Amino acid sequence: MTPLVLAANLGLSFAALAALCLSLNRHHAEVFDRKAERAAALRLRLFGWGAIALSFLVAGLWEGWAFGPVQWIGALTGAAVGLVLLLSYRPRYVAPAALAALVAAALPLAVLAVSA
Repeated sequence: MTPLVLAANLGLSFAALAALCLSLNRHHAEVFDRKAERAAALRLRLFGWGAIALSFLVAGLWEGWAFGPVQWIGALTGAAVGLVLLLSYRPRYVAPAALAALVAAALPLAVLAVSA
């Protein structure tokens, strides 16, 4: 089950970090050519922290609490590196990539939920 959990964690982590990133005016303006409205920034922050918590929960429940947090930190780090590279070279691709990562995380989560 490790590849499925890792794929779900990578997708959730990337989407979460992208949401947190886009809640900042500087990055939001780079991606959307306008600053984030206060309500939108708050929703992005809530989603970002919620998705990070969900990815931690997924890792702990399906990989066990001894190895799950280690895998979660690795997935979070990998997602952060990918997001930094994307923001540096193609900032306009961040929002579509975050949506694709969220969809890509839903597939392994569905398989894990059915097999549980």
